Amino acid sequence: MSDVVINHATVRERADMLAFLDLCAQRGLTEVSIWGNEIDRVGEEAALAALARHDMRVAGYNRIGPFTADGLSRAEAELARAARFGADHVFVFTGGLARRGETLAEARDRAEAVIADLLDMARAAGVTLALEPLHPMLMGDRTMIASLTHANDLCDRLGAGIGVVIDVHHLWWDDRLPAEIARAGRAGRILGFHVNDWLVPTRHLLTDRGMMGDGVIDLPGIAAMMRAAGYNGPVEVEIFSADWWARDPGEVMDTALARCARIFGAGRGA
Repeated sequence: MSDVVINHATVRERADMLAFLDLCAQRGLTEVSIWGNEIDRVGEEAALAALARHDMRVAGYNRIGPFTADGLSRAEAELARAARFGADHVFVFTGGLARRGETLAEARDRAEAVIADLLDMARAAGVTLALEPLHPMLMGDRTMIASLTHANDLCDRLGAGIGVVIDVHHLWWDDRLPAEIARAGRAGRILGFHVNDWLVPTRHLLTDRGMMGDGVIDLPGIAAMMRAAGYNGPVEVEIFSADWWARDPGEVMDTALARCARIFGAGRGA
């Protein structure tokens, strides 16, 4: 793990996509993770031109979903755009229960059926789908995939063209994490490694993630699991935080890069 990727979500409140790409280029970063709604803000032509000007690659494209009653209405367009941007993988965001009265089993079956249809479309577009299990406390409104076990099982059933992203904020608590990271590694399906930290106390489940080293997650331990599983891709910083969003984006990125060098031996100073 020698490289660092910054996910635009880490600084998006004070830096639009063009400013974000400039900040990344100033710090010698060659790969970024981007969001479709942020492309909409600046225009696709300008975003593509900025990536080309900086000779910058796209790691993750966020996202397809949440799944709604109209199913795949936007999915094909998002997949086509991800392909135009050369994204390594595209995130699948299922959303939570569709309606009151829907059981968890029904919601899971519905989400898995949509993912299977998406995978057919993604294969045709030449795009890889990424499942990112989220924390179980987000099951009600944001996800139907809340463990790496479930994500691995789904990948086993669906076959080629789909993989997993491990985000420490969502998975650090799971006693099956070492075995499931190893399982994903054996299958060659680990697409990314997202880093941040879990603060104690956590004031908000979505917008109070910590900077690496400020919380309780055993980041070196999880990084060792990833290396043992054969992952040698980048460390991706993705911090949803009202605190860090309020700060200067350059300061946030410099702090993140310094922490990645110290904790993971990745990026500057590694």
